[in-house]
Amino acid sequence: METVNWKVDGMDCSNCVLTIRQFLEKKGLQDVKVNLAGGDVSFIINGQNKKDEILKGIESLGYTVDAGDAQLNTNKKRFLKNHQERFLFCIIFTLPLLLHMFDRWIHIHWLMNPWIQMALATPVYIVGMDFFGKSAIKSIRNGMPNMNVLIAIGATAAYVYSLAGALLGLGEGYLFFETAASVITLVFLGNWMEDASIQSTQKSLNKLARSQKVMANMIAYDDQHQEHVFPVENTTLRVGDILLIKNGEQVPADCKILWGDATVNESIITGESMPIVKKPKEHLIGGSLLVDGTVKAYVTAEAKNSVLSNIIDLVKRAQGEKPPVQQMADKISAIFVPIVLGIAAVTLIANWIILQDFTASLMRSIAVLVIACPCAMGLATPAAIAVGLGRAARSGVLFRNAKSLELFRNIQQVVFDKTGTLTTGDFVIAAFEKTSNAISDEEFKQIVFSLEKYSNHPIAQCIAREWKQSQVIRWEKIEEVKGLGMKGRTKEGDTWQAGSYKIAQGLTSDAAHNVYIVKNDVLVGWIDVKDEVRPEAMTVVQYLRHKNIRTILLSGDRYDKCRQLADFLGIDEVIAEQTPQEKLGVVEDLTLKGPTAMVGDGINDAPALAKATVGISLSDASQVAMQTADVVLMDNGIKNLPLSLGLGRHTYMTIRQNLFWAFAYNIVAIPVAAFGLLTPTFGALVMGLSDVVLAINSGRLFVKKVV
Repeated sequence: METVNWKVDGMDCSNCVLTIRQFLEKKGLQDVKVNLAGGDVSFIINGQNKKDEILKGIESLGYTVDAGDAQLNTNKKRFLKNHQERFLFCIIFTLPLLLHMFDRWIHIHWLMNPWIQMALATPVYIVGMDFFGKSAIKSIRNGMPNMNVLIAIGATAAYVYSLAGALLGLGEGYLFFETAASVITLVFLGNWMEDASIQSTQKSLNKLARSQKVMANMIAYDDQHQEHVFPVENTTLRVGDILLIKNGEQVPADCKILWGDATVNESIITGESMPIVKKPKEHLIGGSLLVDGTVKAYVTAEAKNSVLSNIIDLVKRAQGEKPPVQQMADKISAIFVPIVLGIAAVTLIANWIILQDFTASLMRSIAVLVIACPCAMGLATPAAIAVGLGRAARSGVLFRNAKSLELFRNIQQVVFDKTGTLTTGDFVIAAFEKTSNAISDEEFKQIVFSLEKYSNHPIAQCIAREWKQSQVIRWEKIEEVKGLGMKGRTKEGDTWQAGSYKIAQGLTSDAAHNVYIVKNDVLVGWIDVKDEVRPEAMTVVQYLRHKNIRTILLSGDRYDKCRQLADFLGIDEVIAEQTPQEKLGVVEDLTLKGPTAMVGDGINDAPALAKATVGISLSDASQVAMQTADVVLMDNGIKNLPLSLGLGRHTYMTIRQNLFWAFAYNIVAIPVAAFGLLTPTFGALVMGLSDVVLAINSGRLFVKKVV
């Protein structure tokens, strides 16, 4: 199984997306994602299909594929490669054709010569049909007519009608070469503007992508063990390569510091502009900036597997998904072109009967064809999602799917884990005590370290860090029991446990300590640790309360500690002393009462994160929690939780505004054209501008206040 990511050029509307998706699914490919806004197409190939066959199949539909592989790319260099070049070529011939409209002022009578008009219009028509015509024919052949069918039919009708008028000498009343040329030229203009608008919606993601390719100072040694530094592109780096990163340089790859201290700005990844200090053995994220200091580091991940690359891939995949709000627009887009063709035919016949004028009726019918815009409906959701996800990624919020953006709009309650979420998770040992003098302090610490070193729980890691030993116990069996703690059995048959009060419930009535140590069901001692509340926790909780979102603290910790923290922060409800299974049940019940977001960071939070309406994890969380969550906060804290909620609500609001405009535009524009209230030329211009309006409205999300 292999995941393939290609760039596809030529997608103009949701019909194009549906055409490519259906083609790939018919080929038996899995997890097909097609992103209209970015032109990205991804799928999982199962080995039965050859890439070159799939590439040729997509190109046979009328699209151009950039597979990123010189061996696969078979595209010939075209005379006109993009909509900008096509427009600039066509406008040279179209402008003289339009000058006759100003004949009363500039008196260019020779432009009314039918052969001169045909000579000017023909190059434009050929270029137009090379793009619109080919695409239209291929889309009809595949049973999914796209908007290019409307443009091709409209332009061809005007051109052929004018050609017949010129050949038969029927006079000026039958010459509409300027209509054919202007329709093609203005649609190319609209497509060019649409491309530029979509690129602007992708600017956050493009900025991240540009950070992927940089030069690196690679260290190598000669046969005399002398160190040499030479520049290489970071895409050639491999795991284990040694790098020299200097003051002011961008970190070229994910790496680990071997030597030196540095101040690093990770805002491109986390959205946090405050630089942080990094020391030896700490990790640097590729794409971050070394503000001060010089370090030597070894590469821990290749460019394609880096944190930044994974973020970009994840955002692209999320952009290719469709939230539920898009489903209605997709259904309408799928039947839009046949409906418009029917309306155009009815317009032609009805006007001919009423007006008794075939020429006027044909112009109205052509106007209906060119002003109708399925692109607007197809672009409404992708444009907003592209901006929303792009801004989120640049601000340190990573959405795993587009659906989460929509689900955020009506979240009624937010559930917080305690340790590592509302608190920093950076514990220190406050006190410890043995209940038996049978073992010394050093033996006690050795046993506890030997147990806790195997746990990922923040408290366990704190104890293991502070009580690190060179001599450790070799356990015959060691396991972590979720919600309870660590359990180990020695070769002599003794069973040791380190965990919460639940393992010592029948052994003592004192539930005030963090970790209890039990040997063969006998309490041996306890340990207390202290944890700091995250500095942003109170601000986040107060923001949620201001938005009338109920807050709940759900923790496996003791009730009195949870109650104390909840009272300090102003959290509405406390549910404490819960096992992972109990947490799952609580979140399940809360979700049934109303849309619920769960914020957590540990292994024991993973089931609850999966069950919540939206699961939110921190970037320094366990891998299980991060893989389960729908949203990852990349700034190692909950500071950006309000931003993620606000972006979700405002992105959904923008999608609704875009869809309203798209539907309203077509509902109003088509009847206006059918009644002859605008010309085909003006209709083509308005059609192009409709997409730009959506892109501009979506672009407002870049600067819009969402919190």
